[in-house]
Amino acid sequence: MVSIIMAAPRVLVLRAPGTNCDEETAYAFRLAGAIAERVHVNELVANAALASRYQILCLPGGFSYGDDIGAGRILASRMRRHLAGLLRDFTDRQADRLMLGICNGMQVMMRLGVLTDGLPLGHAATLAWNAHGRFEDRWVHLAIDPQSPCVFLRNLTNVYLPIAHAEGRFLASNATVLQQMQAAGRLALRYSQPAGIVHNQALEFPLNPNGSQANVAGVCDASGRIFGLMPHPERHLDPTHHPFWTRRRELPEHGEGLVIFQNAVNYFR
Repeated sequence: MVSIIMAAPRVLVLRAPGTNCDEETAYAFRLAGAIAERVHVNELVANAALASRYQILCLPGGFSYGDDIGAGRILASRMRRHLAGLLRDFTDRQADRLMLGICNGMQVMMRLGVLTDGLPLGHAATLAWNAHGRFEDRWVHLAIDPQSPCVFLRNLTNVYLPIAHAEGRFLASNATVLQQMQAAGRLALRYSQPAGIVHNQALEFPLNPNGSQANVAGVCDASGRIFGLMPHPERHLDPTHHPFWTRRRELPEHGEGLVIFQNAVNYFR
């Protein structure tokens, strides 16, 4: 019997002025078995061919360019203007690549339209200010839509992760768009009750911490290879990251967020 060992996938963790979760995110991918490198957006603008080395593009959390004119807007504008080829390479339906956006990264992806590609309206959905108008920092229960094609959420039914954002309220442009996304499994990750059951009717605060329609916390494209989520899986890699870890009788080997990164690595194996 011949054993074939596949090379570890390479991950481009894109950083920009104000990004502050790139170190943790790169560490999460390395822990999952990938080769992760942090690359500044200016370096890519100067040499976009660098992106050809990578199989996974990750936009991590933080406050890119200070979110001065809206969360993720400036970085999305720079990418649209200067890195259009890179975006095509990672979002082409024929490409065998993955793209992940976490918190500010999802905000960037929503501005770029890569999470709503193929829907009838150009601006099919957005991320607005939290319904209560404040920055929200808390741990949340999340349920995975069992019909979702999302690569990053395979073999998961529910997870417990932290959020930290002010503009995370998912809003579809109309009821038809919301229904189409739901029917296709693209509303992949939802805020939920502790039991982890997917609800279509919006839950009350704090179960739904920002007032998102249909309790949406994460969205994928039609292929499941492109995924954005507002919670931070890189902040729950170790069981001691759990806020109640001292009350557990037995600790699991890893925190619940690691599986998301492992699924990305295993996709290439």
